[in-house]
Parts: sequence; structure tokens; C-alpha cells
Amino acid sequence: MVAKWRRSKDTRPGDIVAAALLVFAEKGFAGARIEEIARRAGVSKGTVYLYFEAKSDIFRAVVQEAVIPNIAEIEAMVLELDLPFADLLRMLLPRFAALVTERPVGAVAKMVIGESRNFPELARVWHDEVISRGLALLSALVERGQARGEIRPADARTTAFSIMGPMLMGMLWREILTPVGGAEIDLVAIARQHAETILAGLLAPETQR
Repeated sequence: MVAKWRRSKDTRPGDIVAAALLVFAEKGFAGARIEEIARRAGVSKGTVYLYFEAKSDIFRAVVQEAVIPNIAEIEAMVLELDLPFADLLRMLLPRFAALVTERPVGAVAKMVIGESRNFPELARVWHDEVISRGLALLSALVERGQARGEIRPADARTTAFSIMGPMLMGMLWREILTPVGGAEIDLVAIARQHAETILAGLLAPETQR
């Protein structure tokens, strides 16, 4: 019995974070209640406060445990493969699209955008832990491609913004406009097409396929 209790206790923070991800995605940060998070996690409200001092701490844990591992997985994949820039982009953008389609990452991003004025700490966490890390990875890939002569010279950070802009628009379309009658979109298909559009402008002439 003791071992079973310990295993259960050890899983509580993860259960709370998983429940919070769903509640934040459904109700936003302001609308999320600790009582609801606790109920979905199968624990008491007091138990939540044993692990997290405030709702903002729960949000940080959601980012670190539900979002960052996916970014780390993508980082490991693209850096380990060491493929040409064109091949990496053709893999990276659909992988991002699949992630935000299959998991409530887009809903959390929408929440941050909608509530950052009243809760600037949300935007700060999202910037520091997610956006900056993603832009750094893309910028590094662009710089590596330029050093290899695969793509044209350009500011790497500006190029990274250009690559991700349409993907973020598609993600927000799914989260904001589709629920109120906007046309359904296939974000993975958009990712594949956008990769080819970007590559047509970026690839050095001798590397174009």
C-alpha cells in the first residue's frame, strides 16, 4: 500500500498540469479556476496549492511540461539529422502543423495573446520559453544553410519570422475563426505548400530542385 501511495503522490503534479492544460485551453487564464483544475486532476484544491503557489505557476508548468518537450524533440530531430536546409524545412513545418493540430498548443497560444494585457507574465513566459527558443532554432538553421551556400544571404532572424508567420496565422485561424464559422483549413497541407513557397525564394540557384 505504501508503494502505491507514493506512486500516486509522485504523479500528482503531472496530473494537475495535464488538467490545467485542458482548462486553460477551454476557458482561458482568467476563466480557469483552481477548483476546476483540481477536480479534473482528481485531487483537492488544497493539494494543488501544495505544488503550486499561484495560477501563474501552473501556467509556467504547463509550458515547461506540455510545450517545451515538443520543441526539444523538434530541436533534437533537425540538429541530429544534419540534412540540407530544404529537407529540414519540408520536415519542420508539417511537424509543427501536426503538433498544433493534434494538441491544444494553439489554444494556449490564443489564450496568451488574448490575455497578455491583463496578465503580462503569461506573455513573458511564452516569449522566453517558447517563441525565443523556436526563433533561435530557425535562425540557426538559416545561418547554417547560408554558411553552406544552400540559401541566399539574408538576415537570419527576419527570415525566421517570414517562415513562421503564415503558420501562426493558420494556427490562430483554427483556434479563433473556425469555431465561429470560418472555413476549415488543413494546416499540414498549408505547411507543405508554404515550405515550397519559402524555398523558391530562399534557395540559392545552384541548390534549387
